[in-house]
Amino acid sequence: MSIATLAALDPIALRLGPLSVRWYGIIIMSAVVLAVWLGQREARRRGLDPEFMSELALWAVPIGFLGARLYEVFILQWPYYSQHPADILAIWKGGLAIHGGVIAGVAAGIVFTVRRGASVLEWGDIIAPGILLAQALGRWGNFFNQEAYGDPAPAWVMNLLPEFIREGMWIDGLYRHPTFLYESLWNLAGGLFLVYLQKRRRLPPGAVFFAYWIVYNAGRLVIESIRVDSSFTAGGLRVAQVMSVALILVGAVGLAWVTLRRSPAVSGPAEQSNQPDTDR
Repeated sequence: MSIATLAALDPIALRLGPLSVRWYGIIIMSAVVLAVWLGQREARRRGLDPEFMSELALWAVPIGFLGARLYEVFILQWPYYSQHPADILAIWKGGLAIHGGVIAGVAAGIVFTVRRGASVLEWGDIIAPGILLAQALGRWGNFFNQEAYGDPAPAWVMNLLPEFIREGMWIDGLYRHPTFLYESLWNLAGGLFLVYLQKRRRLPPGAVFFAYWIVYNAGRLVIESIRVDSSFTAGGLRVAQVMSVALILVGAVGLAWVTLRRSPAVSGPAEQSNQPDTDR
């Protein structure tokens, strides 16, 4: 595939009259389906109702998309959107921010789970690997849009890549780091690691859920340093890296909490048996 051939590829997969379906949208929705399917599969393995996952997704996914857009507009790109308010609803022009989407979606999921009287920590463990694997797939939408790329890449890096990715990273007369690919591979490896943790029966409830925040954001923290589209704080720090550090700390504190509350040194078996379930 030549550069000219790749450049001619249309980010729009299908046109139906005035309606256009973009590859980005197809990939994102495929990622959502993957996350829901994996959650249902794990729920079934644990003897829980898999339809709970579908019902949770009906609330969490739309709210997650809304959070992703609001984060993009008001946190990352407000100087632009304050001058172009008509573009706020034009998702195809500005995109979505993963941090905003995940935070809003998880918050919605927690509220839904609590209202249904289910265990937040258990369902967090069920859902977390699917979220990270869905993010691995979703990053490929950035490839089709030629966005979320990095600084100019050295020749030895580009030579390691398949030709179609190398040619897709020829942007503005330079070969760019495919940061979308780096994050996709990191998320894939991290998602598989969380699946492995999911099978460990001795882990306390919530361990996989809090591990997600550490694993994903550790990769994002590093990869963000070479992206060219980063937004910066007033102090010159990259917003995504600041948020990644904050969420790593949330994950670490949460992991320590669920580990200590499970520890016999904190509460013995008899005391544990008399404690109410606080995971609801």
